[in-house]
Amino acid sequence: MTEPGGSPGQFVTEVGVVGLVGTGVIGKGWAVRALSRGWEVVATDPAPGAAESLAAFVERTWAAVTALGLYPGARPDRVRFAESIEEVAARADLVVESVPEREELKKEVAGRIDRALAADVLICSSSSGLLPSRLQAGLRHPERYLVAHPFNPVYLLPLVELCGGRLTSPAAVAAAKAIYEDLGMHPLVVRNEIEGYLSDRLQEAMWREALWMVNDGVATTDELDQAIIYGPGLRWAGMGTMLTFHLAGGNGGMRHMLGHFGPALELPWTKLKAPPLTDRLTASLISGIDEQAAGRSVAELEQLRDRFLISVMRSLRPHNLGAGRMVADREAVRLQAAARTWRPGVEVGAPLELYRTQVEPDWGDYNGHMTESAYLTAFGWASDALFRFVGIDEEYRAGGHSFYTVESHIHYRREASVQQELFFTTQVLGVDYRRLHIFHAMHDRDGRRLSSTEQMLLHVDTRAGRAVPILPRPARALAVVEQAHRNLGVPPEVGSQMSLDGRG
Repeated sequence: MTEPGGSPGQFVTEVGVVGLVGTGVIGKGWAVRALSRGWEVVATDPAPGAAESLAAFVERTWAAVTALGLYPGARPDRVRFAESIEEVAARADLVVESVPEREELKKEVAGRIDRALAADVLICSSSSGLLPSRLQAGLRHPERYLVAHPFNPVYLLPLVELCGGRLTSPAAVAAAKAIYEDLGMHPLVVRNEIEGYLSDRLQEAMWREALWMVNDGVATTDELDQAIIYGPGLRWAGMGTMLTFHLAGGNGGMRHMLGHFGPALELPWTKLKAPPLTDRLTASLISGIDEQAAGRSVAELEQLRDRFLISVMRSLRPHNLGAGRMVADREAVRLQAAARTWRPGVEVGAPLELYRTQVEPDWGDYNGHMTESAYLTAFGWASDALFRFVGIDEEYRAGGHSFYTVESHIHYRREASVQQELFFTTQVLGVDYRRLHIFHAMHDRDGRRLSSTEQMLLHVDTRAGRAVPILPRPARALAVVEQAHRNLGVPPEVGSQMSLDGRG
């Protein structure tokens, strides 16, 4: 393929409508990811019941992307089914093809898309291994065609491999990279066109070895999965194979590791050529998986997978590793896009209404009600919205300044349930040169107060680890907000305390 690095300017990179050709498992996943980004989806698929199947899938998986965080404008109903490829092409700012992995079919579909689509709109195939040079052959505009290979579930996993063919323009690769970054993904450019690209080739090697071990009676499917999920799989979530083996070398790193373990590569440990899929091997695989599933449906296992993936991704966030960094980036973009920012002359609400959300699935306990820690999390996001309003954002924190909470009191009035809509009001009770006293109230969609919190925060120099004066821009904004809130009165919860003698 041609090397990336060209200007994306000749291709559309601002996507409002994504066109999907093919709505199997991968096409459906693209739909949910695009909808959660706030894009509109127009899709087509000749399979009977495809429109109904897509709608059901979006409904079933919306809770997962809600837990990961929705962008402004994200709605599950912004999807429309079209009768033809040409109708999709007429409306799309990006066309994603996800038809079955048959070269001739993909070439035929690519030709139809190419003839109907404006020349500056990219065509991205979800192929999992075919060479884009072969797929783009014969197109009128082969320069805008490339593979964008995702991973299931597409709506959660951030990796997308971008692989262009011999005729793909570097500008097209650059434009695709910009689009998929905007979609909250990690686009990995495959610099040398190769069958299976990068990740699938690695997965295929492990899959073939697993098939041999089942075939030879060495291990069951469950034992092989245990060998990954309790060991290397946990490491791989934050570090890949190479960095993991580098650490295996101790202080000597990869050099020592290769010298110490390198001779083992000559030993016949593995069988990379796949064994024949005999009836016996097939039966062993199927019976093993049936036993592992333990009666759980595919839909139930999908939901379990989605929940643990979100948990793993979020657990990596504080460490800025792998998918955790993508979660942090997604949060920053989403919150910044939704944020209101004070400027001189901007009207200040009394109180402010800056943050809306839903009770996320992992905020609930076994009764489906918000846990105590989830209330604190939600109020934390309300504080973040206030910070952004007064000019405290990623750039401000990168400069070494932030607010730290030094005291917080929460009052609970009513239960909040999973997926319940919430909005928050914020009152600035007081501010001086380095302290901020605020009050948040949590309401349901009908305006009933569910909970409230009073917080005292201290402005700090995060590098020096000490309290310092608030910088001029947010200090001025907070003073304006405090002035606007002086006539609101002090909420009765402020300063209250618990007791058993009726004084609290």
